[in-house]
Amino acid sequence: MAEGPVTASSFVVIDGNEVPFEEGQTILQAAQQIGVEIPTICHDPRLTPAGACRMCLVEVEGARLMQPACAAKTSPGMVVRTQTQRVARNREFIVSLHLADTIADQEAAEDNNPSKLFALADTYGCEALPHVDTPRASRPNDTNRFIEFRADRCIACSLCTRYCDEIEAVSAITLAGRGAHTTISTADARSLTDTTCELCGGCVDVCPTGAMTEKAALAYGKPERELDKVRTTCNFCGVGCQLDLNVDREEGKVVKVTSPAPGTTVNDGNLCVKGRFANDFVHHPDRLDTPLIRGEDGQLHPATWDEALDRVAEGLLGVEKAHGKDALAFISSSRCTGEENYLMQKLARAAFRTHNVHQCAAT
Repeated sequence: MAEGPVTASSFVVIDGNEVPFEEGQTILQAAQQIGVEIPTICHDPRLTPAGACRMCLVEVEGARLMQPACAAKTSPGMVVRTQTQRVARNREFIVSLHLADTIADQEAAEDNNPSKLFALADTYGCEALPHVDTPRASRPNDTNRFIEFRADRCIACSLCTRYCDEIEAVSAITLAGRGAHTTISTADARSLTDTTCELCGGCVDVCPTGAMTEKAALAYGKPERELDKVRTTCNFCGVGCQLDLNVDREEGKVVKVTSPAPGTTVNDGNLCVKGRFANDFVHHPDRLDTPLIRGEDGQLHPATWDEALDRVAEGLLGVEKAHGKDALAFISSSRCTGEENYLMQKLARAAFRTHNVHQCAAT
């Protein structure tokens, strides 16, 4: 059946452009469809809109006050303006307020993670208001190995606490205190290892100012902007999460792992503790980087892959010839992908004609 004509009421008008929208869609989502950029600080597409930072305020015809684009829903015939002088003044003022509430030195602020706040300041030509010495409490003695909170960079946007609540559903961190004393903390200011925290590092990923950061990368001493990103697949399980290795181009060393942008990969930018932090094995001196074959002297010696595979084939065929096909068994791993596990059972059943094949995650 042919679709009926699209009526004018099916559109929202953004900066003079008619934009079709779906029920429940926000102004921000509608604007993104046509490439209109509305800046945000506290917004993440994986989280319920909060409208807290007020960076995304836009003018809506007929509304007395400006509306938060990340939270305000579109409606038929709505007319939105995102580039007026009133909107521009608001953006500059909001960024200036946040700059006054955090460390003023951009280079120091970006000593590890890039600061979205300073990027917005560069975009809108903002200058910080007189610095406010906020009495936020830090936790410099947190004994966890991976995550550090630096209160002097925090603007209390709550992105990290909302991610912890809504995505990880562990509620390990929270906003504590009132007014200027508001800070990111845990129950009784405990170490993250003494809470429900899973050390996924999602708080580090969403933080727009570098207040949440990675201890090992911070100690390494090179900011993220000086590292090359290499997209790869996590090898700790079969889910296939995508991640970005941040590599020191001079040393050829993996410094840290960051997440791809939400909505671009199968894991939607989320990682577990192993995917984000368990990367030191890459450069471990005991890591095997070539096959080993046991020689006549009983010792293991380096070999080529062809030599190793030939030895494996000889051994398997020798067992089959001496004891029959059911003397063979194949065991795969949950760290392999589904496709790799399929190939293992194909090797067992088609090549060696045995049903003795298992995988450690099978029940």
